Amino acid sequence: MMELTRKGEYAIRGIVYLASCPPDQVCLLSDIAAAVNVPQTFLAKIFQQFSKIGLVRSYRGTGGGFMLGRSPDKITLLEVVEAVEGPIVPNRCVTGNGECERSVTCNVHPVWMRVKHQICDILAGVTLEELARKQ
Repeated sequence: MMELTRKGEYAIRGIVYLASCPPDQVCLLSDIAAAVNVPQTFLAKIFQQFSKIGLVRSYRGTGGGFMLGRSPDKITLLEVVEAVEGPIVPNRCVTGNGECERSVTCNVHPVWMRVKHQICDILAGVTLEELARKQ
């Protein structure tokens, strides 16, 4: 069964909240964590990870906090999920790392590939802007 981890859930909650803030506003981590009911220390680790890949920008010191690294219409749910969960993999045979020696001859392999592509397409088709609008 494919399931989003708690880290993935918290990451989505936090970044969608950030996307709902005014574009040039730096948001305090404590405010974000309180608003989305996520432990602040956990969210800090997630946002540090996001900062390294440019999904958010971090600002230190007085008035410090976080803001989106790009416009919310340019960040997809797929990017957010893969940033914390890694690539979408419904079965190990679709990792592409030679995990399964049967992938060439297996009749089910193409089905797993379709599942992977459809999930990725759906997540890639949803932007933070859309999600923030619904909040």
